[in-house]
Amino acid sequence: MKLKTVDKDNFLEVISERDCPWHQAYLAMYSSQWEGITTDPDLMLIPVDDHLVHRADGVFEAMRCVDGRIYLLEPHLQRLEASAKAIKLDMPPGYSNIRSLIKATVIAGDERDCLIRVVVSRGPGSFSANPFDCHGSQLYINTIRFRPPPKEHYEHGVSAITCSVPIKCSYFANIKSCDYLPNVLMKMEAVDAGAEYAVALDEDGFLAEGSTENIAIVDSAGVLRVPLFERTLAGTTVRRVVELSKGLVERGKLKGAGFYKINPAEAYEAGEIFLCGTTIGILPVVEYDGHRIGTGKPGPIFRELASLLWEDMTQNKEVLTEVGFS
Repeated sequence: MKLKTVDKDNFLEVISERDCPWHQAYLAMYSSQWEGITTDPDLMLIPVDDHLVHRADGVFEAMRCVDGRIYLLEPHLQRLEASAKAIKLDMPPGYSNIRSLIKATVIAGDERDCLIRVVVSRGPGSFSANPFDCHGSQLYINTIRFRPPPKEHYEHGVSAITCSVPIKCSYFANIKSCDYLPNVLMKMEAVDAGAEYAVALDEDGFLAEGSTENIAIVDSAGVLRVPLFERTLAGTTVRRVVELSKGLVERGKLKGAGFYKINPAEAYEAGEIFLCGTTIGILPVVEYDGHRIGTGKPGPIFRELASLLWEDMTQNKEVLTEVGFS
């Protein structure tokens, strides 16, 4: 077998020959490797010897830009910093300008509605497991065209299953690291089972979280219940939903809202179930493990919370950060 030799002289020509239709969603990337931004998806690369690649040694956050304003930027950055601290990962020097770098990358992508991914890696240096071989942490920021779930998912609801993939131990559960292999396997199990989403259980059999979503139920007493964050990632969206639900409690539409241990049997008997996350917002689950949830249709609390969340994402200046499009 004869293989072509790729070098600096023909590299750009070679990578441009590939057909990569998924690149259409990639808007812009900042890399501390270059200290610059590219809008060419072919150049959105990181070194193969970065610990992020061969050891998943890094942390990340994903957030939404809605009509030119970033939603919950500060809570996302706070969690990113906490995750980095938990694995003794120093922020790269450029991180002091993180807010300006994020805004500049969004503007370079030239779309007011997009997803933003911020990754801090251990950096390149060797292929060993030794983090001290690395020559400095790196910062990567990507903006990606926002593609929401199908409209019918919100109108008719989705199905979910309990998956067999074990969740991360408590120490790692609250670190948003780039090691998402369990999450990938959870999503695979859902697709293989013909469901849209999967939910993991902790060792004691209580609901934990989805592959990239938090779960919440409205129980038979009318209380909004979210699994405790002891064994799950403290989701920025679901925390905001719980805050917004306090208004429904005050108006008597909910009996209460808080964090609890929830077993699957309680979920089967729930009046409503939701999934919450950065990309999906809030999404109604109408079937769980083959059990019809409530009436089998998106319920009134979902509609109330979806409306409150959208208003929060588009109008609440306290939780929105202007990007600065001209």
